[in-house]
Amino acid sequence: MSTVQCGSTPFVIAAFAFVAATGVMSPASRVAGARQVSDARAPARLLAGTIDIHVHSAPDNVPRSIDGIDVAKLARAKGMRGIVPKNHYEPTAGLAFLARKEASGLEVFGGIDLNLTVGGMNPAAVEHMTQVAGGWGRIVWMSTFDAENQVGYSKENRPFVSVARNGELLPETKAVISVIAKYGLVLATGHVSPQEVAMLLREGRQQRVQHMIVTHAMNAPILMDVSQMQEATRLGAFIEFAASTLANADAAARVERFADAIRKVGPEFCILSSDLGQKGNPLPPDGYGAYAQTL
Repeated sequence: MSTVQCGSTPFVIAAFAFVAATGVMSPASRVAGARQVSDARAPARLLAGTIDIHVHSAPDNVPRSIDGIDVAKLARAKGMRGIVPKNHYEPTAGLAFLARKEASGLEVFGGIDLNLTVGGMNPAAVEHMTQVAGGWGRIVWMSTFDAENQVGYSKENRPFVSVARNGELLPETKAVISVIAKYGLVLATGHVSPQEVAMLLREGRQQRVQHMIVTHAMNAPILMDVSQMQEATRLGAFIEFAASTLANADAAARVERFADAIRKVGPEFCILSSDLGQKGNPLPPDGYGAYAQTL
């Protein structure tokens, strides 16, 4: 487990540096077995002391399986150290403040996702987040669902947020990174392209940003390969591997790809997260534990 300093508070984000060598069970059998393990067994043990940096919850504009207060209480009950509520369109620093009151002892951090609803690449919005009561807003995700790369990948015809043009970061993107550096925040790359990820990380390094994460690097629409992830770690970033649900048909192959990539990138550079909270999927702590057990 790796610890980074986020402002004045230790923020343990790199969990589970223990991806095992391939065992005798098939990938499909391992995934099926993880879904059947009860809460009282391995997943509960593996959850102790961890932080899930990618938790979706209500209130939101889409149905969620659990609200932000209840997921904090559940995470505490499971022995976790903390969570980071994420919302694509609303900052979550205020939710983190309230969740800490209701789930005393759990570390809860919030963030801001730079989609159109907050003005895109908007340094004023990032600076405001740092001033919300408690000071628990710590992560800045570059645009996700409104990212130019996401809109193009989805073949949509609608407004989007750009971070770069003609191979150069936009001035407003550099201004956002400057605020991240000023306040000791975490730069998370969102749904931008691998080429834009590299530009963001280089600029972050140049501006002396201390904490950087490549958001679920192997998931669509980012789809980074191992060499690109290795280069990101050389630029000072952690690589996030987000579980989502293990109940879908491609789960076994997906987890196997993740495990192989974690071995090649180096587990000390990797973060596991759930990216759960969608209605119909496992609750974030439960899915997170199953994911750790499967790996």
